[in-house]
This record gives sequence, structure tokens and C-alpha cells, in this order.
Amino acid sequence: MSKELIKTRFEESIATKQKTLSDVSLMSKVEEIADLCIQSIRNGGKIIFCGNGGSAVDSMHLAAELSGRYYVDRPPLNAESMSADNAFITAVANDYGYEYIFSRLLKAKGKKGDILIGMSTSGNSKNIVEAFAVAKELGVKSIGWTGAKPCLMDVCDVLLKVPSTDTPRIQETQMLIGHIICEIIEKHFLENPL
Repeated sequence: MSKELIKTRFEESIATKQKTLSDVSLMSKVEEIADLCIQSIRNGGKIIFCGNGGSAVDSMHLAAELSGRYYVDRPPLNAESMSADNAFITAVANDYGYEYIFSRLLKAKGKKGDILIGMSTSGNSKNIVEAFAVAKELGVKSIGWTGAKPCLMDVCDVLLKVPSTDTPRIQETQMLIGHIICEIIEKHFLENPL
């Protein structure tokens, strides 16, 4: 029984990644997102991630790949996750409402030329949609990462929809895409230092 489940989950993950790879427009969006991030950092901006639950941890992971290191030692790149500050999140959720945890922090830290990447498997996280509205006001480019279902996150500037409706498969593919973007960014700054 367990062996069959293991095999099935691997096959589903591979199938989702194969559908993603076969989608030419989605592959172009991955390249576009990497280019937008490179331009932002090159112009003194930063990459800001956010997400809830598993996507919160994924957003912290990707921010650390850029601000720390990915494959090689290099100067740190300006990236952070708004999902990382528990004191801020709980204070704002308590005082203003959970839907404002990211938009309020973006108002404090975001500036024109920054990039906001909001990760949500459903695409309907109100706190990310609120952050996208603030991003528009500030001149921050907003990028949504979600799954295949219709969603509220289509208000962002660039929407990357993983071709799946299964949360674990979406997250696995988002992390692969995130790692690829980190590698493209790192390679660029190794070849063209700031």
C-alpha cells in the first residue's frame, strides 16, 4: 500500500513539472520574473516575498537563497520575506486584521522599483491580494505564484499559475521555479557584479 502511494505521488509530481515545462508561455514568465528581479536589484531595489503556511516557509527559503547564497559565495542580494516576523504578524493581525499583515509591512518597507512575490496555492489569500493593492500604490511590481484555479490574484502585474489544483504539487513546482529563478539571478550577478 505505501509503495503504491509513494510511486503515485512521484508520478503526479513529475507530471505537474512536465506540464509546466511544456507550457511555453509559463516558461517565458519564469524568465520574465528572473529579469524583473535582476533589474530591481541592479537599480537598488529589493525582492520581497510573502505567503501563508507552507508558502510562508517557502517564501523565507527563497529570500534566504538570495540574501545568503544559492550555489556559490557571492555578495548578498537584497531579498526578504514578510512572512518571517512573528511579532509583527501577530500584532497587526490582532490590531487590524489578518488580511493586512503583508500590506501594512509593505507600506513600511516597500518602495518604487521593488518586486513583491506573493505565493498562494489557492490564489485567494486576502492578505496577499491586499499587499498587491498597496504594491500598485507604491510602484512595486507585483508577481503572483498560484495554482490552476481561477483566483483573486489576477490583480498582480505578472501571474504565474502552476498547472495543478493539488496543493503539494503546486508547492513543489513553485519551489523548483523559485530555485531556477535564484540560479538565474545569482549567475547574472556573478557575471555582472553590482
